[in-house]
Amino acid sequence: MPRPSPDRPLDADPRVIGARVRGLREEKGISLSALARLAGVGKATLSGLENGTRNPTLETLYAITAQLGVPLTAVLAEPAATPTVHGAAVHATLLEVFTDADATYELYRMRVRAGAGQLSPAHQPGVTEHVTVFSGVLRAGPAEAPSTAAAGGYLRWASDVPHSYAAVGDEEVDASLLLRYPRR
Repeated sequence: MPRPSPDRPLDADPRVIGARVRGLREEKGISLSALARLAGVGKATLSGLENGTRNPTLETLYAITAQLGVPLTAVLAEPAATPTVHGAAVHATLLEVFTDADATYELYRMRVRAGAGQLSPAHQPGVTEHVTVFSGVLRAGPAEAPSTAAAGGYLRWASDVPHSYAAVGDEEVDASLLLRYPRR
């Protein structure tokens, strides 16, 4: 198993993630080339990811899972594990995955580094994000029109468009992030 390093954006085995991506892609009857094109990632990158030789970033996995029509947790870790994912600014630890008749939900504890920003790709249609800020000031939402919330504040947006996260000021943001994936 690869050793953790600062370059490794996921605290999960890339071989397991790759096998899950490949399985979902094949289950949906999508070629590697087609998925790479739809997700906006290089074919070599996707091939390396599926073979477990590339360490996927949060942004890459969101782009791929959006095109596969599945939540991020469908490719991460075993249900008993608590994977942590990292983006350019966001560090998120999965707390819970739950479902009801209409949707699958992923609940994360999220930290956004002070002085850093992150642009995340669009999720599949109908996905919404809900953030409750516990400390710091967060600017987040659709890339074209983000909103700001301080401690005790709440943000909600449709995340089927590119969206961003940034800590405002010198303080790290501590928040919860709930993603809602509607059932098709």
